[in-house]
Amino acid sequence: MQNKDANKLQNAFAKNNVHQTKLSTTGGFLKSGNTTFMIGIEDERVNDVLDIIKKVSSKREQYMTPPVNLDGGVSDSSYPVKIEVGGATVMEMPMDNFYRF
Repeated sequence: MQNKDANKLQNAFAKNNVHQTKLSTTGGFLKSGNTTFMIGIEDERVNDVLDIIKKVSSKREQYMTPPVNLDGGVSDSSYPVKIEVGGATVMEMPMDNFYRF
């Protein structure tokens, strides 16, 4: 998720006693700062965590100027285009072991 949305989600996790590790990452398409949360959670709480993420994550539109094509002349691609940003991508992976000390 984008950095600008991460604090709101981190606060929601804290209110709901969801322990997480926050990592700074960089997105490939927009080359902008992102935040990745790693969460180890019991199976019975997975849907609760997904509901928190859905509630807090929001998509929005913004304009972006595509990269300049150095091989050719001026083209329509040099004008800003509207893209959808925000939201969250969630990957769920099974764990063989889960320890909390």
